[in-house]
Amino acid sequence: MPSTVVHVAFAGLIGVALLGERFDTRSILVVMGCSALLDLDTVIGIVVPGTHRAALHNVWIVLLPAGFLLWDAVIREESIVRARWGDAAPRVAWATLAGLLFAHVLFDAFFNGVNLFWPLHDRFYDLSGTLLVTDQRGLVQTFVELDGGTVADSTTRGTTENTHYRTGFDPTRDEPATGVERIFPIAATGERFVLTLAGYTVVVARIVEDRRSA
Repeated sequence: MPSTVVHVAFAGLIGVALLGERFDTRSILVVMGCSALLDLDTVIGIVVPGTHRAALHNVWIVLLPAGFLLWDAVIREESIVRARWGDAAPRVAWATLAGLLFAHVLFDAFFNGVNLFWPLHDRFYDLSGTLLVTDQRGLVQTFVELDGGTVADSTTRGTTENTHYRTGFDPTRDEPATGVERIFPIAATGERFVLTLAGYTVVVARIVEDRRSA
């Protein structure tokens, strides 16, 4: 699975792209830090088994704040967010939510799966697959396989009761962890290593540029 290090690097790339003129060290740290916080459900999963990739890896972690931001910007005459945190706050908030969605929730959903609609619907969805074009089958995608108009069993996994994602903090399920190797991944593939390197390099370069121009 993508590590927290990779998620944060990816979120950094998104933050640099979306913050624009609102970029500064504090704002990019907010974007990257919030992405890291989602992996706290790894620790929650030790106390409440099965909630790793469920408690904080779901669509509500993005949709509920997004709904509040829309209400604050469109419905209210005076923005609570702007009044409390300044004019840059809405841009930082939206960039943060984009980082949470693309760099973490969907990134994990398309890599071994997450419990997308927990707690309203307790089911892990694994959207791992490929998108390709062939000379015989045309455009082919295997991310979501449909069976009679419904999501096929190959896409859905178990529930929080019977699904476990191994982590360095909680490597086993229903068995003592004594003697079991605890693995804390940094970049498990070359592609993720390049993504991580690019993310942190771009963020550092942008911070240096921002400070020189101040």
